[in-house]
Amino acid sequence: MSLGRFQFHQPSTTSEACALGLEYGRQSAFLAGGTELLVDLRSGRKKVDHVISLDGLDELKNITIEDGALHIGALVPLSDIAESEAVQSRFPALSNAIETMAGRQIRNRGTMGGNFCCGVPCSDTPPIACAAAAEVVLVGPEGTRTVEAQQFVLAPRVTVLNPGEILTEIRIPEQPKGTGASFKRFALRKGSALAVASVSVWVRMEEKIIREARIFLGAVGPIPLPAIKAAALLVDQKPDDEIFAQAGALAAKEAQPISDLRGSDQYRRDVVRVLTERALQQACERAEGSC
Repeated sequence: MSLGRFQFHQPSTTSEACALGLEYGRQSAFLAGGTELLVDLRSGRKKVDHVISLDGLDELKNITIEDGALHIGALVPLSDIAESEAVQSRFPALSNAIETMAGRQIRNRGTMGGNFCCGVPCSDTPPIACAAAAEVVLVGPEGTRTVEAQQFVLAPRVTVLNPGEILTEIRIPEQPKGTGASFKRFALRKGSALAVASVSVWVRMEEKIIREARIFLGAVGPIPLPAIKAAALLVDQKPDDEIFAQAGALAAKEAQPISDLRGSDQYRRDVVRVLTERALQQACERAEGSC
């Protein structure tokens, strides 16, 4: 199938891109890496009269560190994020997550901003960003605003973005001593397969005791899903196989999976249980190593 007929726009500034998005509204789409949008246009899932390319916005293609926080431009290719020394040293779980995604060619084109904005439940970078308590910066006709990453996706393919708004960067706060994170993903095959389920874990430890924990589930709910009860169970507990198993069982209950070609709802719950245990073990090991 063809991509259909549309007018192609190439703004050179963020304000120009926002103005075009506001002018054409629902009849337009912003183009970042294109790994999601072009597939949707070709399949007929999405039809627009205007495609607004963001490729000319070079200010959105950088990774910087400010006040200890990672600032990741929305247009930085996923492969560049995964290979960034700043990311690998400050929040390696994000690199781990990206390295499991798709194939090299897709990662060379895809962007973290696009991964957020497509709003699909099986996206891999939003859950680990949520676990890190990340924020996203949005720029639009009304100015700039910051939103917690976990509040960005409202429902499948629905986000908080207003007409004309663009996600410009993802901010991952500085990770204090004693913290560790992990991303675990399961798919039916390597390469471009979508996740059957994923689990993102963040913990903070003091004196070998878990003091804080966050768990987010991917591909088993309409949004990056917080496993609140499982995370609460871990607080003030010593990390061991028993507590990890209990948390995994709770996370499986908190998941909201569907049944489809990739697996039944019960199969996905079983996968969540196992991934949660493994992610907790790795996160706690990393936390102890950073104390």
